[in-house]
Amino acid sequence: MGILIATIVKCFTIMKSEMIVTFGEGKKVNAEFNGFTIHTDQSPHAGGEGSAPEPFSLFLASIGTCAGIFVLSFCQNRGIATDGIRIVQSHIADESGRGIKKIELEIELPADFPEKYKDAVINAANLCAVKKQIQNPPEFAVKAVTR
Repeated sequence: MGILIATIVKCFTIMKSEMIVTFGEGKKVNAEFNGFTIHTDQSPHAGGEGSAPEPFSLFLASIGTCAGIFVLSFCQNRGIATDGIRIVQSHIADESGRGIKKIELEIELPADFPEKYKDAVINAANLCAVKKQIQNPPEFAVKAVTR
C-alpha cells in the first residue's frame, strides 16, 4: 500500500513542472528548465542579433528532433546503422501565410536499409510526443501576478 501511495504522489508531482523565462539584452529571451538554459533571439530583421534560434524555430525543431530520437532508437535497438539516415522536415504555409497548414517529415533511408523495416521506421517516427501533443493541444492559461 505504501508503494502505491508513493507512486500516486510521484505522478501528481510530475504533472506540474515549471520553466522560468527571463529576459536578456535586446530581443534575447531565455528559458531555464531541468538544469538547461535555452537561449532565443530574434533575427536582425525582427530587431534582434540573430545570436540564437527564434522561439518558433525551436518549436519546429522539436518536432523533427523528437521524431528523430524515435527513429534513432528504433535503429539502435535493431543494430541498424544510422549512417545516411536523415529526416527532412518541410512546412507548408496556410493561405494567410502567417501559419503552418502542414508539416511533412521525410525519412531518407540509404539503399541498404532493410526493406522489412521501412513501415516500422515510419511508425517509430509517429510515436513522437511533440506531434501527439500538437494533435491534442493543451489548454493555455496566461495570468499576471505581482510578487
